[in-house]
Amino acid sequence: MEFRFFEIYRNAEYLELLLEGTLRSALLSAGAGLIGLTIAILLSASRYFHVPVLAQVSAAFVEFIRNTPLIVQLFFVAFGLPMLFGYQWNFTAHALLALTINFSAYFAEILRAGYGSVPDGQIEAATALGVRKRLIFIKIVLPQAIGKMYASLNSQFIFLFLTTGIISEIGVRDLTYAGLYIDSRTFRSFEVFIVLTVIYLLTAFAFKGLLNLIYRTMFKWRATA
Repeated sequence: MEFRFFEIYRNAEYLELLLEGTLRSALLSAGAGLIGLTIAILLSASRYFHVPVLAQVSAAFVEFIRNTPLIVQLFFVAFGLPMLFGYQWNFTAHALLALTINFSAYFAEILRAGYGSVPDGQIEAATALGVRKRLIFIKIVLPQAIGKMYASLNSQFIFLFLTTGIISEIGVRDLTYAGLYIDSRTFRSFEVFIVLTVIYLLTAFAFKGLLNLIYRTMFKWRATA
């Protein structure tokens, strides 16, 4: 079998498309991760405080998202919501919304497990000192839950990043879209998907390095424990 990788790296259009796709995939994942984590904190907090109705709605949302395929969620957000509410965004915005919804559900469940790992003695001591429950959550429970579950959040983020190639199905020009475009013109499927594999691998390692740096910076008390 003859490998013809030069058909990819000698073509400026293909290299530009791969770079553009890599950046778009990385930025969409990072954006969905940050927004999704914020929503996940709110979802899990509603269940932690047993907020009437809202806790049940949050639980139902998390279970629904975690038990339905991402592609179904993506198509519903991209095509169903605009029909229901009469608006139209570009497909990149729809992809960001779908990924954010997906990320938030998985992160919320991880955080909820983290809340249970915080020693009851710390919460009881803070309560005895007259600290309000909301402040206990913000200052004691949430930081420890994120610190203890950081590895799980990290792994879940990387896993979800590696599944984002599915957004190419609605026409978003991400990394997978770039690979499919190049493959359709060169007919060098093996070489193209080897290149995609390497790029996804390198991007995943870059995310891991960045996330580990954030951990060592923000959770020094965990890193030295």
